[in-house]
Amino acid sequence: MKTFLIPCAIALVFASMASAQLAAGNIRHVQRADSKLVDIDYDVTGTSSPVSVSLQGSADGGVTWTLPVTSLTGAVGSNVTPGSNLRITWDAGADWNQQVSTQTKFRITVSDVPPPPAGFSLIPAGVFTMGDVDGDTEAPTHTVNVSAFYMAQNLVTKAEWDTVRTWAISNGYSDMAAGAGKASNHPVVQTVSWWDGVKYCNARSQQEGLTPVYTVGGAVMKTGTTEPVVNWAANGYRLPTEAEWEKAARGGLSGKRFPWGDEISHSQANYRPFPSWPYDLSGAVNNYHPTYATGSTPYTSPVGSFAANGYGLNDMAGNVWQWCWDWYGTYATGTPTDPRGVSSGTYRVSRGGGWDFSAFGCRVAYRDYGGNPSGSNINLGFRVARTSVP
Repeated sequence: MKTFLIPCAIALVFASMASAQLAAGNIRHVQRADSKLVDIDYDVTGTSSPVSVSLQGSADGGVTWTLPVTSLTGAVGSNVTPGSNLRITWDAGADWNQQVSTQTKFRITVSDVPPPPAGFSLIPAGVFTMGDVDGDTEAPTHTVNVSAFYMAQNLVTKAEWDTVRTWAISNGYSDMAAGAGKASNHPVVQTVSWWDGVKYCNARSQQEGLTPVYTVGGAVMKTGTTEPVVNWAANGYRLPTEAEWEKAARGGLSGKRFPWGDEISHSQANYRPFPSWPYDLSGAVNNYHPTYATGSTPYTSPVGSFAANGYGLNDMAGNVWQWCWDWYGTYATGTPTDPRGVSSGTYRVSRGGGWDFSAFGCRVAYRDYGGNPSGSNINLGFRVARTSVP
C-alpha cells in the first residue's frame, strides 16, 4: 500500500558544537517509496573521535521542534563514528502515523561532550540573548556565553524527593523538610526551601556515588544555612544558574517569549490566565487550568504533561516556579561567560511561572525573587542540573 506521510521538503540543520571545529553538514532527507521510513543523511567533520548525535524534527518549517522523532535507528545516539554519508532512519509510521506536512525540517545536534545521563538533556555550549524588553526585571537584553551542561528533563517529583530524603535522613541530613505534593508524579512543593534544594542535590549525589557540589568548611553540606562553597567542576547534582535555566528554557529558539514561540495557551502549559496579556490564547480568563484544578490546592500537573521544548525539557513554563542558584540582583555587564549572579542578596531567583501565576510570569525571561532562601510555598519547586564532565 502506497502511503506518503511526509512529502519531501528541504531539510535544515543547525549543528551545535562543543568545539569550534566540530560540525554537521550536507543534511538531506527523503521518505522511502511505498514506505513510512524516512532517511536523514548527514556528514560530521572536525574530529575523528566518536561523537554523540541527536535528532529533532519540525512539522512547521522550524517554528517549533516538537515532531515526535523517537523511533530511530542508525547513526544516532552516543559513540557515532564521524564521517560522510551517515544515516539516521526514522520510523514515521510508529511516531507520526497518517500525519502529513510539506514543511518538515530536521535539526541535528553533534557534540563531543559525553552523552547525557538518563533523564537529562545536554544543553550545548554557546552564546544566547538573555532577557526581554517586555518587563523591567529582565532588562536589558544581553549576550551571555554558557558552557555545556546537563539539565534534568523533569521537575523533581514528590516520589523522587521522598526516596532521596529517606536516604538522607539516615545519612546525616537531619533537617531536610518532608516536602509535599499533589501526588507522587507531581512536583514536590510547599516546605521545600532553597536550602532544601541544595541538600537534596548533595544527598542524591552521595546516594549515587557522585561528587557533591556544595561544601561548608571543607565538608559536604548536610545541615544548616551557611552559604556553601560550590565546586562547579564536580559531577554531582546542583541547582542551575539563572543563565543556564534561561538558555535551557529557550530550547534553542531565539527572541521568543515562551519555549515554543510568542503565545501561550492551556494546551501548552499549566498556568492561570489573566485578561491583560495579548499573547494569552487560553480563552479562560482568571481561571486555573481546567484539567488540573481539582480537589484542593496545589493545582499542579504531573511532570511532563505537556510537550517538551527543543532541548527535550518539560515544564519550563508553568506548573511550579523553580529555584535557581543565583541571588536576585542586577545582570552582569558586558558579555559574561557562565554568570552566577551577584555575590550576596536577600532573595534567591526563581524562574518559570506556575499553576497560580499569569502568562506574563511564564515567559522564559521573567525573573522572580523566589523569596528568602529559607522560605517555601505551594507554587515553588525545582529541577536539578549537572556539569557536563566525563
